[in-house]
Amino acid sequence: MEFTQEDLWNQIATLGWDVRHDKIVIEIGGTVVSGIHQGEEFNKKWATQYGVRKYNKDAFIVIKNLSRNDDTKSQPMDREHSPHHSKPQDIVVNMDGGVGGSWEVKEENDKS
Repeated sequence: MEFTQEDLWNQIATLGWDVRHDKIVIEIGGTVVSGIHQGEEFNKKWATQYGVRKYNKDAFIVIKNLSRNDDTKSQPMDREHSPHHSKPQDIVVNMDGGVGGSWEVKEENDKS
């Protein structure tokens, strides 16, 4: 399939973007920036100098409409936040027998 400018304009129209008034940016994805300081005699075949950006073979272009990005802050909940997984639980593990023995997990207040 051949990509044309008309294809791009059609897709922008499909999204309902206003290219005259919306803040639209183009970014490149699929890149990596070296974050390791190399010594003077580094292996150029395998290592990259600090701060050098490389573009992957499958790099891609991202077109963002920042005007339509809902980046409002999260609002506090109207109730106390107490997830069940954050409550500490005492778990007792009883192991009987040696190899091939049985084991059972009980909560401390479980009498069975």
